[in-house]
Amino acid sequence: MFAPAEFLSLKHTAHPKLFENQNYVWDALKQIASYLQFRLKPGVMGKLVGKPFVSSAVFIGRGTIVEQGAILKGPAWIGENCEIRSGCYVRENVVVGDGVVMGNSCEFKNCILFDEVQTPHFNYVGDSILGYRAHLGAGVILSNVKLDHTEISVATPEGSIATGLTKFGAIVGDRTEIGCNAVINPGSILGTDCLVYPGVNFRGVLPHGTVVKLRQELQTLERRDQRKS
Repeated sequence: MFAPAEFLSLKHTAHPKLFENQNYVWDALKQIASYLQFRLKPGVMGKLVGKPFVSSAVFIGRGTIVEQGAILKGPAWIGENCEIRSGCYVRENVVVGDGVVMGNSCEFKNCILFDEVQTPHFNYVGDSILGYRAHLGAGVILSNVKLDHTEISVATPEGSIATGLTKFGAIVGDRTEIGCNAVINPGSILGTDCLVYPGVNFRGVLPHGTVVKLRQELQTLERRDQRKS
C-alpha cells in the first residue's frame, strides 16, 4: 500500500533513485536534501530572460527559460524545456522534471515535480510530490503543516499511518487535475487520473480515477436598493 509505483510513473523523472527502497511514496521527501547535496552539479544550460535571481546552488537544463522576476534560491535541479515565469519562487530542495511550467506567484519548497507538471498561477507546493502531467489550477494550495505542528499521519479506512514528518503536503498522482482555489490539506494522497473540482477542501486518500465535486446552494435575488438614474 502507498508504494511509489502505485502513484507515479518513474520513467517520467530523471531522478528515480529518490524512490528506491522506499516503503511509502512520501518517504522520498526525506531524501531530497541529501540527494541534491551529493548529486547536484550547478550550472545554467537554459536561457535567462533579463536578470532573474539564480543562486550558485541551482542547475537549469537545456531549453528551459527563466523569466525576469523569478527567484531560484535552491538547492534546486530544474530539467529541460521548462517555463519558469516571472514571480516564481523556488526555495530549498526542489527537483523538477522536463517540460514543467512553474508560474507567476508560485512557491516551491522540498518537493518533486515529475515531467510535464503544470503549476501556472498562484500555487503553493511545499513538501509534496506531483506526478507526470499533474495540473494545479489557479490558486491551488497544498498545505503542508498542521495547525498544532504535530506529526502528520495519512488517514485510511484501516487506520492512520504515521509518516514521521511534521511537514508533508500531498502526493498528487499522474495526470490528476485539481481545480482553481482548492485546498489540499496535510497528508493527503491523491491517486492517478483524479479530478478535484474548484473550491474543494480535501484531506485523506483519494482512490485512482476518482472525481471530487463541490456542491453549493446559490440564491439569485433581485437587488432592492438600486439607485435610479
